[in-house]
Amino acid sequence: MKRFSKYDKAKETKRQKLLKEIENRKLPYLTPKDVQFEQLSKAKYPKLYLRQASCVPQEIHQKVQQGLTTLRDYKCFAQDLVQIKGKDVLTPMSRLLVGDPGYTYRYLDTRLFAIPWPSHGFEVKYSSDEIGKACQAIKDLNEYLHVEAMKILLDHCSAEVKENGFVEKATTSTFVESESVEDGTYHNKQSNVSAVLKDRTSFNVALLNYMDPPRMKYLKEEPYFGMGKMAVSWHHDENLVERSTVAVYSYSCDDLGPAADESNKKSIEGRDPALWHVGLKIAWDIATPGLALPLHPGDCYFMLDDLNMTHQHCVLSGMRPRFSSTHRVAECSSGTLDYIFGRCEVAMKNLQKDPVLSSLISLEPAFVRQTEEIHNEVEFEWLRQFWFQGKRSAKESDWWFGPMAVLENSWREMEQMVSVQTCQYSTS
Repeated sequence: MKRFSKYDKAKETKRQKLLKEIENRKLPYLTPKDVQFEQLSKAKYPKLYLRQASCVPQEIHQKVQQGLTTLRDYKCFAQDLVQIKGKDVLTPMSRLLVGDPGYTYRYLDTRLFAIPWPSHGFEVKYSSDEIGKACQAIKDLNEYLHVEAMKILLDHCSAEVKENGFVEKATTSTFVESESVEDGTYHNKQSNVSAVLKDRTSFNVALLNYMDPPRMKYLKEEPYFGMGKMAVSWHHDENLVERSTVAVYSYSCDDLGPAADESNKKSIEGRDPALWHVGLKIAWDIATPGLALPLHPGDCYFMLDDLNMTHQHCVLSGMRPRFSSTHRVAECSSGTLDYIFGRCEVAMKNLQKDPVLSSLISLEPAFVRQTEEIHNEVEFEWLRQFWFQGKRSAKESDWWFGPMAVLENSWREMEQMVSVQTCQYSTS
């Protein structure tokens, strides 16, 4: 088990300091029924955008909601074992990662292996046609959310240009980091902005969540505002491309089972406890009121630009089971099959294969150390993570088993390299 990291300790210290500062009082928060809600949203939460279900094409709703239900019925959702405050715990909600072939997403010291959605140039065999259709539906939703996120961000940029009266050499929008442009027109600048925003909205994975309040026995009370029970505590989403958008599709089921948690029906000052909400607050700020945004079936919300960095969000439990499809631009510089296969190739360049006896080309410490690092990375970041909980992907597709077999062979060759290294050292 890994020790409580310095980052986690610092975060916990901030949390305790904040709780001590507010003592027994509750901080104010607003919902759409409050008069000041819109004003506060524009002033302090301008990069939160809600697209109501009525504005989303009905075809998207139908396919996605049917797909999510199918994945649940096939028992594709599962709890993850993660590390929080140095302890191994199961997530209260069940999850499934879908995304670009060969992509993974790492959070809380756990690597999830994306079930590939149908992609050109990749053959993916699903366990059933229904699961294949469900993955296609999530990909269609992914493409829709990408297009909508681009529209929203470009509209924001255009509004800023109009407001500031830019004509020729417009300075960069707050949604794009400043940079100097010596000889360029406004249109060229807009083209550069569009390219940057496209990169930040090209979602490569979708983390699907299924939350059923009666089966989530350990829901905590929201500690700062008194917003009620939380399905997901206050946090920043991690392992994302900097300033990339997070887009979420929310679907709470119509059926309310007999085992619904009656305790959550109690009156909460502010929000309706029967509805699911996303809560937002400025990180470590007790002066600015928080927000609780109700989520109706089919609503989408977007956390634009650096909102995920400057603010924290939580998920406030409602009464009905709920799915969410959270689309992200995962930072995958070291999280794809192409990456780890490339690392293996680097290590193998130092192995001189021979029918009788293999040997290392170089015994230079740097080469030996590099091989050991890659060997450990393959074992601990990929093989152990996959065989511990990634192998459950067999319920949806056996796609990952081929690449993992290749990685295992590479690991064995690196094991041989370690043995050869020891032998060569002893005889030198």
